[in-house]
Amino acid sequence: MPRLPASFLSASSPRLPLFAAALLAASPLAAKDSLGVFDSWGAFRDPSVPRCYAIAEARPSTLRRDYEPYASVGTWPKRQIRNQLHIRLSRKLASGTAIVLNIGGTRFTLTGGGGDAWAQDRRMDAAIVAAMRAAGSMTVSARDDRGERFANTFDLTGAATALDAATVGCARLR
Repeated sequence: MPRLPASFLSASSPRLPLFAAALLAASPLAAKDSLGVFDSWGAFRDPSVPRCYAIAEARPSTLRRDYEPYASVGTWPKRQIRNQLHIRLSRKLASGTAIVLNIGGTRFTLTGGGGDAWAQDRRMDAAIVAAMRAAGSMTVSARDDRGERFANTFDLTGAATALDAATVGCARLR
């Protein structure tokens, strides 16, 4: 099972599972409130921003990685942004490469640069989140700065619950 990025976890929550708390022992803690860990996804609130998000790491790989890949869906109540997708890819992107997200057979062409990818607009964010709720996994693929194709796959087990927890966690933050 993928583990959540330690920089997004907080040991202050009594709801944080023991396996996640053990991961924190060797890493610096960020000031985030855990809203729960649901299979391979976690939900967190950062009241200082304020923002809430669901997040998961990509499946492990033995292939070269420039970055540790993760997918997140965030909400910023003060900015009136809800369910915005962000994917940190495992490699630096080639300039002008197509970034394709496949969720249950539905393909989305994302925008991005460096090692990051996003939906092109709010409508695409909404369609991606709806597809995530109905599928078992999602895969993002592109060409890296060396011209090689690569892909990162994310389990979606627990994603719907984590998305709901993040939405509820920010419902009162304004």
